[in-house]
Amino acid sequence: MPAVTVADITVLPKVLADPNSRPRRVKSVTTAPQGFEGEGFPVRRAFAGVDLAELDPFIHLDQMGEVEYAPGEPKGTPWHPHRGFETVTYIIDGIFDHKDNHGGGGTITNGDTQWMTAGAGILHIETPPEHLVMSGGLFHGFQLWVNLPAEKKWATPGYQDLRASQVALLSSHDGGALLRVIAGEVAGHVGPGSTQTPMTMVHATIAPGAELQLPWKKDYNALVYTLNGHGTIGQGDQPVHFGQLAVLTDGDTLVIRADQNQESRSPTMDVLILGGQPIQEPVAWMGPFVMNTKAEVLKAFDDFQKGLLGTVPAEHLEPKRSLNRSGAGVKLGGDIRDVHGAPKDVVEGN
Repeated sequence: MPAVTVADITVLPKVLADPNSRPRRVKSVTTAPQGFEGEGFPVRRAFAGVDLAELDPFIHLDQMGEVEYAPGEPKGTPWHPHRGFETVTYIIDGIFDHKDNHGGGGTITNGDTQWMTAGAGILHIETPPEHLVMSGGLFHGFQLWVNLPAEKKWATPGYQDLRASQVALLSSHDGGALLRVIAGEVAGHVGPGSTQTPMTMVHATIAPGAELQLPWKKDYNALVYTLNGHGTIGQGDQPVHFGQLAVLTDGDTLVIRADQNQESRSPTMDVLILGGQPIQEPVAWMGPFVMNTKAEVLKAFDDFQKGLLGTVPAEHLEPKRSLNRSGAGVKLGGDIRDVHGAPKDVVEGN
């Protein structure tokens, strides 16, 4: 880490917040629990324990790895459906193949991003390539779920293949931080991701002792997840470290400082910075479907079981990744989280 670097950071456009701007304070800090996803790759649930209303328009964020796989160990996901939102897969280290039943897909590695709009419904699979399974190696990345407003939940599925070379690279005012703008806009500089929901996504590397002052849209929320290292965030210098998510309050500047002393295995502080315009609509979420009502989620399950979300291409029907209409091979369990202005309302689902 990190995947995208520059030989001379001083040649990059510099970002500096207005000295009269209002820095945001930290509202909460949570520590991501560890778990497993897909066929068994390790993840940290970055949004666990945070109210969905605080995350809006985001739904879910997994830090995948960082893990050094031995030969034969790399894992992915089986074929599975989605409806009603977008998945954003950002690979920092390693390689991931993506395929969907609409003909989209590709290979991403070392700073690349796959941006998939599930919309009305799609089936897809994410796996390490066979040569990586055989050799093993380092794997580290993220998957973010971005909600869609009701009017766009039935959009035609789409796919963007964003290469590391397309990412907008910026520097903090003193050259102490490297910013990679993957989507959205920072101080007039725009990332390559085309978003259905107004949002910004930035990966920043901050040198020991450096301070990042980042202009931020007033109507966006602000979330900062620490990938590695430690430092402080916000006007009140809230301490944060690896695996923690900070939710910030209102304001128009984000202030992030890296501690002078970092661990030898993590010589810098890396953060993933997210912000978006809240959709402020009811959310019903169960497994791979994010809709506005419980009835719409249940219909998504029914449509999937009837094959209305499509079928797996015949050439990809391998025994270990097979998917039938009954849902075999895909994890669809869990509760329906039904949010109607009261984020703690939970409706049990089967």
